[in-house]
Amino acid sequence: MATFTKLTSRVVPLLVDNVDTDQIIPARFLKVTDKHGLGEKLFCDWRYNADGSLKPDFVLNQPQHRESQVLLAGDNFGCGSSREHAPWALTAFGFRAVVSTTIADIFRSNSMKNGLLPIILTPEKHQQLKDEILKSPHAEVTVDLEQQLITFPSGTKAEFPIDPFSKFCLLNGVDELEYLRRFTKAVEQYEAEHAG
Repeated sequence: MATFTKLTSRVVPLLVDNVDTDQIIPARFLKVTDKHGLGEKLFCDWRYNADGSLKPDFVLNQPQHRESQVLLAGDNFGCGSSREHAPWALTAFGFRAVVSTTIADIFRSNSMKNGLLPIILTPEKHQQLKDEILKSPHAEVTVDLEQQLITFPSGTKAEFPIDPFSKFCLLNGVDELEYLRRFTKAVEQYEAEHAG
């Protein structure tokens, strides 16, 4: 997993409430067991026409949002099923952070285990960021995980919560298994000292 420390990026405004994981990555793409190619399937039913061509009016298909790494979502993002493929698809597309007023618990947990930072803002701060981004689509935000701050284009800073363990894992680019493997030598030493 890639480390996450500080990120400056433009923002994609996908201001739809109650986006569930089936909209993020439709169920027909859940047969895979790795992340390869899932970025192309992100929001598939919203991004593509029936003939497979891109819908030019969908926000992710607009040129000014290419290579943006922050998704500004509506309320209650990632609700629905617990599929881990949803954060896989978002990170495969290039997103490193999702900003909302509420993010579904299982989606939030899966995101942090896969290098995607879920940022929860108060409705007032979310509205301010939304207004700034819609006014200036090329504007950038800076996300500082160490300080737990997101800096808006205007310079406004907003704090966001994250549990200490997930923060440690993201800052160090390790998932739960990699974290546990750090203690292999200590476990082996303990077992050797207490054998028999």
